[in-house]
Amino acid sequence: MALTLTLSTLALTGTAYAGKPVGSGKGGSTEQKGGGDDTGIYAAARIQYSGAVAKGGGRGNVTSADVNWTPPPCWYAPFLGAKDFKKKMSEDIERQKPGAGSGHAGSALGELQRHYEDGYGWTDTPGYKDYNVDKDGEGMFWAAVENPDEPDILKRSSCNDLPFWVENGDAPPPQYEEAITPEILAALAYQHMQLPDTDVTLAPEGTTKVNLPTWAWLDKAVFDEVQATAAINAPGFNIQATTTARPVALKLEPGTEDAETYPASGECAINADDSIGEPYAKGRADETPPCGLRYLRSSGNGTYKLRATITWEIAWTGTGGAGGDLPDGTFGTEQDITVQEIQSVNR
Repeated sequence: MALTLTLSTLALTGTAYAGKPVGSGKGGSTEQKGGGDDTGIYAAARIQYSGAVAKGGGRGNVTSADVNWTPPPCWYAPFLGAKDFKKKMSEDIERQKPGAGSGHAGSALGELQRHYEDGYGWTDTPGYKDYNVDKDGEGMFWAAVENPDEPDILKRSSCNDLPFWVENGDAPPPQYEEAITPEILAALAYQHMQLPDTDVTLAPEGTTKVNLPTWAWLDKAVFDEVQATAAINAPGFNIQATTTARPVALKLEPGTEDAETYPASGECAINADDSIGEPYAKGRADETPPCGLRYLRSSGNGTYKLRATITWEIAWTGTGGAGGDLPDGTFGTEQDITVQEIQSVNR
């Protein structure tokens, strides 16, 4: 066990195939490359993101309502065919030999070489003869991929097993619990999802009066569900997952304690027609809006920061009929509100 851990650590810190965090984004459709470097030999599997995703391949703007939920920090994915893997691995081993010496590092490097060249293995970890080149085209070596958006380096590098072989059409061995699945892709699509701005319509807009009800609403036409898809396509291995976010509520935070919200909780539920609130109509200025707020004190020479946050109900579907729910997501925006005193006229 200690030897296996040493070899895994050596692979992670010394070679590119061990899943260094790399990613690239091209506009609204992005791809994240797993376990690649700049030599021209890349992992066969690239996660392709499409739909409502952040440009540039980075994290989207969804905040999970469940503070304990986080996207996967790392995973295992198809990396290289046997011949390409042999080329990459053997070059890395030869490059590290001069600095390894004859001590513990040199011994570990020798064990690593025998593992892939001479069939040297351990419990639940079979060895390979000549890097499985006689099976080239029949499967792929899988390797660890770090989530570049995971800030904790220990979590990011926790997928520390050596690259392993998987036949085309087969599932990875069960001991690799972090092997990529539609559920993992769904979580990554969630992480990259970009929700639209919360364009709340206010009446009056921008400037209001003390004690004057402000109506707030969202029309169905600009308030609809969004989808983000993550897919991985490698020889003999193709899976995808689509994460769908559906708006279900709007929360208003006036930016001051000197205000009242309608309803009192500040949370406006979605209507039967998928809108929220009710548009203001002339002549209803003194009525209590179903969704809105009322400021009780002037903002003086400044403004109040009104924050409007939408809660999105999120679910996913994926390859093979897989699917389920993900934590609700939230995204909010702020706008400046000027509140003026009502001027009285002395006669």
